[in-house]
Amino acid sequence: PHGADVRPDGKFVVVSGKLDPHVTVYSAEKIRKAMAGKKYSGSDEYGVPILDFDSVKEAQAEVGLGPLHTQFDDKGQAYTSLFLDSAVARWTLGGDFTKLHGQQPWTMVHKTPVQYNIGHLVAAEGDSVSPDGRYLVSMSKWSVDRFFPPGPLLPQNFQLLDISGSGADMPVIYDAPIGVGEPHYAVMIKADKLKPWTVYPEVGWNPHTQMLDPASPRRGHEGVVREGNKVTINMTAIRSHFTPEHVEVQEGDHATWRITNLETSIDATHGFCIGGYNINLSIEPGEYAEATFTADKPGTYPYYCTQLCS
Repeated sequence: PHGADVRPDGKFVVVSGKLDPHVTVYSAEKIRKAMAGKKYSGSDEYGVPILDFDSVKEAQAEVGLGPLHTQFDDKGQAYTSLFLDSAVARWTLGGDFTKLHGQQPWTMVHKTPVQYNIGHLVAAEGDSVSPDGRYLVSMSKWSVDRFFPPGPLLPQNFQLLDISGSGADMPVIYDAPIGVGEPHYAVMIKADKLKPWTVYPEVGWNPHTQMLDPASPRRGHEGVVREGNKVTINMTAIRSHFTPEHVEVQEGDHATWRITNLETSIDATHGFCIGGYNINLSIEPGEYAEATFTADKPGTYPYYCTQLCS
């Protein structure tokens, strides 16, 4: 088996594997009964009991070549990625879900080709107790002829499918090149449910502790503090300027560089880079960040903002 995906209400587990054109649906209720009745067909090499297949199976549906992962909609239907077919299969659930779609249960309805070799997929709120059912994203591993080739290394391809219709009405409506490695699990959430910060609540905010950091440098209190060979640089950043402008440490010093982004405007992110010591920070509006290093290489090192906002 490759993918094991639970229907959001917990009633069924859909198991798929590349070498079987079927998806096998297991009933959570039957699994509980089999465990209570100890209906086992043996045990594995570690002594873990193996549930009897026929005692826990609800159904099987033939969907196509190379089924991997499954998502769900709000109409009692499931969507399985087909790696070898390069397609998304829509098929019907049975049981209480039959009344939602009014079709033959556990039956493949339609396959939409995608480009190419889909692995994972994500439906709108398909992992929640109330799937939205309107859109699905195919996370394809290959793009080949979908975009202009920038060179031998091509992007991955996210394709948006409209699944709001029924039957064979399930078109690809958008292609989006993705410049990262093989796309895996994701969750699609309605944007109006999210209330993200656009700037941090207070200047000097530590995103790791989720609070105002007492160590964050303040405007007018910048400078360099030395205790033996331990040096603390207290720095603030505003657009086009770091304070202090120049910092001197001695060879062998252990340096702690503390920076507060004083900006409170949306998207006023600053960067901080000391290339010679492999330090590269992204500091969002109001954020406090810290880097440490040992000054073991004599020389003069520029530090600069990597966000070219001025």
